[in-house]
Amino acid sequence: MNPFKTNKFREKEIGDNIISFITGDFIDGSTDIEEKHLKDKLPILPLRNTIVFPGSTLPISVGRKKSLELVKSLGKRQRYIGLVCQKDTNIEDPEIEDLYKLGVVAEVIRVIELADNNFSIIVQAKKRFEWVEMVQTEPFMKATYKLRETTKASEDDKEFKAILDSIRESMMQMLMMLGDPPKELMQTIKSEAFSKMLISYCGTNLPIESREKQELLDIDLEKELAYRLLMILNREAQLLEMKMNIQMKTREDLNQQQKEFFLQQQIKTIQEELGGSTQQIEINEFRKKGKSKKWSADVADIFEKEIQKLERLNPQSPDYSVQYGYIQTILELPWNEYTKDNFNLKNAQKILDRDHFGMDKVKERIIEHLAVLKLKGDLKSPIICLYGPPGVGKTSLGKSIAEALNRKYVRVSLGGLHDEAEIRGHRRTYIGAIPGRIIQNILKAGSSNPVFVLDEVDKIGSDFRGDPSSALLEVLDPEQNTTFHDNYLSIDFDLSKVLFIATANNLNSIPQPLLDRMELINVGGYITEEKIEIAYHHLVPKELANHGIKKGTFVIPKPTLQKIVENYTRESGVRELNKKIAKIMRKIARKIAAEEAYPKSLKVADLHEYLGREEFNRDKYQGNEYAGVVTGLAWTSVGGEILFVESSLSRGKGSKLTLTGNLGDVMKESAMLAMEYIQSHAEELDINPEIFEHYNTHIHVPEGAIPKDGPSAGITMITSLASVYTQRKVRSNLAMTGEITLRGKVLPVGGIREKILAAKRAGITDIILCVENRKDIEEIKEDYLKGLTFHYISDVKEVLDLALLDEKVANPKIFTVTK
Repeated sequence: MNPFKTNKFREKEIGDNIISFITGDFIDGSTDIEEKHLKDKLPILPLRNTIVFPGSTLPISVGRKKSLELVKSLGKRQRYIGLVCQKDTNIEDPEIEDLYKLGVVAEVIRVIELADNNFSIIVQAKKRFEWVEMVQTEPFMKATYKLRETTKASEDDKEFKAILDSIRESMMQMLMMLGDPPKELMQTIKSEAFSKMLISYCGTNLPIESREKQELLDIDLEKELAYRLLMILNREAQLLEMKMNIQMKTREDLNQQQKEFFLQQQIKTIQEELGGSTQQIEINEFRKKGKSKKWSADVADIFEKEIQKLERLNPQSPDYSVQYGYIQTILELPWNEYTKDNFNLKNAQKILDRDHFGMDKVKERIIEHLAVLKLKGDLKSPIICLYGPPGVGKTSLGKSIAEALNRKYVRVSLGGLHDEAEIRGHRRTYIGAIPGRIIQNILKAGSSNPVFVLDEVDKIGSDFRGDPSSALLEVLDPEQNTTFHDNYLSIDFDLSKVLFIATANNLNSIPQPLLDRMELINVGGYITEEKIEIAYHHLVPKELANHGIKKGTFVIPKPTLQKIVENYTRESGVRELNKKIAKIMRKIARKIAAEEAYPKSLKVADLHEYLGREEFNRDKYQGNEYAGVVTGLAWTSVGGEILFVESSLSRGKGSKLTLTGNLGDVMKESAMLAMEYIQSHAEELDINPEIFEHYNTHIHVPEGAIPKDGPSAGITMITSLASVYTQRKVRSNLAMTGEITLRGKVLPVGGIREKILAAKRAGITDIILCVENRKDIEEIKEDYLKGLTFHYISDVKEVLDLALLDEKVANPKIFTVTK
């Protein structure tokens, strides 16, 4: 009968046999040997990491060449083999010196052939033996041997029984800690019949090192063996309990980590199936883009360090998205990338003239900048500040300049800005950190030399979050902005090629250090003729297109536009004028849509229907029939205006001076100076000094609801007082402006252009100015000066000689001194 089982699907039978052994159904743990089958030379089967104790039954996998030869040589008569453990488990073909001297004689119960020329044998260990001499090494080992007997403990030894009970309890405790053991196994261990197999079973299955198991196998006394085994069991039970406690404490965290790891592995596997890790693909894409950038070596080094930092981060980490966004910002910035300037000066002039009427100084400055760029090829861009009243086209001028230079155009409104981080950016340690507005708009422009409009620079605020105007000092200094530092970027960026254009309405609210860094260009208001031309050539065509009205189907002639300018608007610019034109267009569009009749050309008489009643009356000269009424010139935020100063006398004691008309402190001081000058020069002006003791003086400036301030009405007030005290008429169609001193000197004032335009609108023909204001008149176009005569003076006496006539008004109210 063939002893080998040839069915290769018999692995399950092995496990079934072991369970049968444990439950007592297969083998009873006998250690008896049939002497007739035991020979003087014993085949030796080396085991890698298995030590078997007498009485144990277990399966052994056989795969090594010599081991296979030994198994194949077994027959019915040769059923006993020697199981000896090798000292080093890594040795594939052990020699004599690699084996322990003591092993176990085992009976081969069954041989099962598995696939790939492998076998599994089920053996039952019988007795211990010690091999004496190895008499054969090929094709397998054989050795002479001697059996080693074990001294059994007495059945009446209570101490030995107690040790066995302790071993049983420790075994059961360990099995319970390791999991939910089968009920059959627990019942078998509890049974008394299993007591004689207890030591062998524990020794064979304990998860300890082979060296320690071999030491147990070498013990000849059963009681000593049991005692040593209990010590090892207690030690292993304590270690296992400690491990279980640690595991219980960390189980929740470990379970979460394992879950995350499992999910990440799934994501990674999916990404690899789709063609690779998304993270690595993005990083490779970043590096590819970085190679095409024109940045310096220092920036390249910083970029590579940031990329390496990104590689080390987990994509699920919050820091990953911050680092990812930072690298994107670095890559998107236009490092040393510039648009090519268009050096065609005639084309630039044409574009500037097409889009904006007037503004000669600004246009001249831009053309000069282009000319230097054309000749030199490199120039730090200037910082231009356009200041003037609202609505004159300061902001829109930036677009025209960008088109003329063939540059990108960006604009940032600084009105109401009060956080320094809006300029410099936030540090990346803050949640939601972003670059400042300067870097953001450079990103938007896509080039390092755009036209950058800083709108409303005079309306920047400051609070506990810092002073943005101070942060602008570095931006607007050509000597510093080559290395502009943004807190978010943390890399110096060159802004020296950017053409900054700042706009402001009032220079007084701009800090002086900031003013020093800018080239100031005044953009004044428009005269009526200019507004009519702007409306006719620019505003009307634009609003026709905005309201869907075909060109040529409706026109607003210049006389009508003049009426709108003079009676429906009061401003320096054309913003309100544009609103009035848009209002007319909406009403015309409604009539066209309703298929109603509408005028093809809007007449002056039609304005009441489309715009309502007139909102303003044009300032007009009021004549010189009254003493003490003098025409002055004033500058306001909406342009220049004429200003009337009225003086009157009333009987009273104490020479009281009354000022009305919502005057500011400076203007009140000018009135007091004028009064003091008149009193100190009374005799020169043919004024009886007694008048000052018997008459009170009242100075009033009409339109009292409007606040008025400034020193420019000084000569107007002194002329008004001189006229009322002498009752002499003032020269007709005369206006004046200038500051006075206590000793009678006349000082220059500002806003001359706007004041001249206001005088011209009011029908004034003669204007008195300080001699130092002659330079301001020379800068004004001759077209604006037609019909005007200028009188330049330096002293109040010259003013009075020019302004006052020898003719007195009818019915003079006071007496004068007769020479």
